[in-house]
Amino acid sequence: MTRIELTSAAFSDHEAIPRRHTGEGDDISPPLTWSGVPDGTEELVLLCEDPDAPRGTFLHWLVTGIAPDSSGVEEGEAPPGGREWPNGFGRVGWSGPMPPPGHGPHRYFFRLLAVSEPLTLHGQVSSDSVHQALNGRKLAEGTLVGTYQR
Repeated sequence: MTRIELTSAAFSDHEAIPRRHTGEGDDISPPLTWSGVPDGTEELVLLCEDPDAPRGTFLHWLVTGIAPDSSGVEEGEAPPGGREWPNGFGRVGWSGPMPPPGHGPHRYFFRLLAVSEPLTLHGQVSSDSVHQALNGRKLAEGTLVGTYQR
């Protein structure tokens, strides 16, 4: 599978996410930049998930329908053409890291996926339902991991 280069001006891969992008700060989404989207991409899908959450993988951000010719998203904005979905907190759009105090560092996986056909999602989505919908559709993927602890 082709690799998409996914970066942020706010933090480097496997480094701490700045407080302003967390539930303890201003809770605004970080800026992201990407390149290497392959030909044949119908849409891009953006996920941010915390696999270290006490009750299983927690969804912090889900955006579908992102324009395949886009190259990033500004801080606090929705990606171009994208539809934001409810996250694990029940809010539409970004909700930043807010791990339990004293739980140690959590990892936040930002994934940008190029898909060959639009995803069909309905109602309340979960990380599992999104990953199921992605099966057989992924053309390329990029991952950026940020950390945060309280």
